[in-house]
Amino acid sequence: MTTTRLLTLDDLSNGLKGAGDATVSLLDQLLAEQHDLTAVEAFSRDHASCTGPAQAKYYSRLLPAAPPGPGEQYAFEVDLDRCSGCKACVTACHSLNGLDEQETWRDVGLLMGGTEQLPVIQHVTAACHHCVEPACMIACPVNAYEKDPLTGIVKHLDDQCFGCQYCTLACPYNVPKYHAQKGIVRKCDMCSSRLKTGEAPACVQACPHEAISIRVVSTERVREDSETNRFLPAAPDPAITLPTTLYRSTRVFPRNTLPADYHALSPEHPHWPLIVMLVLTQLSVGTFIVGVLLDETLPATLAAVLRPFQATGALVLGLLALGASTCHLGRPLLAFRGILGLRHSWLSREIVAFGLFAGLAVPYAAACWIASPGRPLGPRWAEQASALLPALGMTVAATGALGVFCSGMIYVFTRRELWSFERTMARFAMTSALLGIATAWLSLLLVSRSVDSEIARELLTAAGPQLTRGLMLATGLKLVFDLLILKSLADLRLTSLRRTALLVTGVLSPIALARIGAGILGGIALPMLVLNALPDAARPDLTITVSMAVAWMACLAGELLERYLFFAAVAAPRMPGGIRS
Repeated sequence: MTTTRLLTLDDLSNGLKGAGDATVSLLDQLLAEQHDLTAVEAFSRDHASCTGPAQAKYYSRLLPAAPPGPGEQYAFEVDLDRCSGCKACVTACHSLNGLDEQETWRDVGLLMGGTEQLPVIQHVTAACHHCVEPACMIACPVNAYEKDPLTGIVKHLDDQCFGCQYCTLACPYNVPKYHAQKGIVRKCDMCSSRLKTGEAPACVQACPHEAISIRVVSTERVREDSETNRFLPAAPDPAITLPTTLYRSTRVFPRNTLPADYHALSPEHPHWPLIVMLVLTQLSVGTFIVGVLLDETLPATLAAVLRPFQATGALVLGLLALGASTCHLGRPLLAFRGILGLRHSWLSREIVAFGLFAGLAVPYAAACWIASPGRPLGPRWAEQASALLPALGMTVAATGALGVFCSGMIYVFTRRELWSFERTMARFAMTSALLGIATAWLSLLLVSRSVDSEIARELLTAAGPQLTRGLMLATGLKLVFDLLILKSLADLRLTSLRRTALLVTGVLSPIALARIGAGILGGIALPMLVLNALPDAARPDLTITVSMAVAWMACLAGELLERYLFFAAVAAPRMPGGIRS
């Protein structure tokens, strides 16, 4: 039998070596290694000997065995039975990607349902779903998104982005997040640089319960599943963008399972530069269209007097609107990139349409002044300009109407019920008509005070009553249209339109009341006063002048407030969120 003994300090100091004693040989070997390698060197040696990521043995089964093939792509898979809502995935994503304090690319929501006797609570972790048909990529006017043809990962190109934020409206899952300091949008890219080297994304590595994994899915299967709405309870309709995230659970959720924030009501971001841009472009287009109609109804001499003032006012306000639109960009110096997505983005189409509109409106306004009576350029120039005006005016009106249509389609594309095709187009068309008539009346007011009394009387007699009645009719129709949303209060279910109605009658009620008051004052009460005073007016007296000036400002204010409600009161689709205070 082999015997061992304890080493003494003398044995160690003398370098005792027992060839047949295993304990002594092992200790001597360890002491020798300690003298040869520092702790840092030992760590470096061990790390260099690894052929893969340090934690690969823990998450290798959470990654697919092979990359995607034709008709396939990477996707997140979430095991809801394992998710505890600890938010380790959120923290890891935040740390790895260097996000700012309030910035997150992955969020954890909460589903609640069941009964008092058997309540159900389910945490839900969600990031970008890397959709088969990503709305963010289709909507982007500068092609700042790309879908990798091999992996299917939807990436955002930060350098290409100019911060229009259209993708934040288009995505039904609230994935792209606008970074105000950087002036761009950013989002999850599934840690694609890690996946290339066989390493799992940060959220996959960080989850202590292995609730998140990466899988390869068939895009055709995703399409089939979207038809049966097999995605997540109370989540936006998967048929919109075909999200690829797979949510798994062995449990059957109760029919009343809803997000914890389902009944929370809060206004959306109003986007003031867009409010100003939309209202003023529709005012400008409406004024040009009303001008074309007046050219057909007024005597040629009167139309020639009124046309320059009206065209110039519409042009100035239209250019102001286009300038205001750049204030919405996070990087306005890159606004020229806005036409890159012309083939697929309604925002690019809007930019091109309004660019043509402005480019044609400038020579049209110039021609109106040349063709007006008493210009110093002479009758030959006036005759040529007059010959061009009908066709040029119709072209300006047509391109402007096309621009308004493209503006409407920007919001129709988002699939929000308040922004449906019928509601949006009707709203924009009525704003164009209302403000176009009001601005034409203001032009009539300016002209009538700057010409002799005979022409002023003829103008007021020929155009005043029809413009006044048209303004009252347009305002009445617009106010009735705006109030129709209140019918949704009778719905038993909390539909998206009922959410809007509750916001309008709740937290946004002061804005709604101010909008109705401004509309009644500017579009009905003051025009009625002017209509009664017109028969006795040789030229606009103080009553007519003040009334119509205030009426124009009230109509403009009312439409600005209406467009504020258009943005703030819309019910935006989103993934399940947490409990809100």
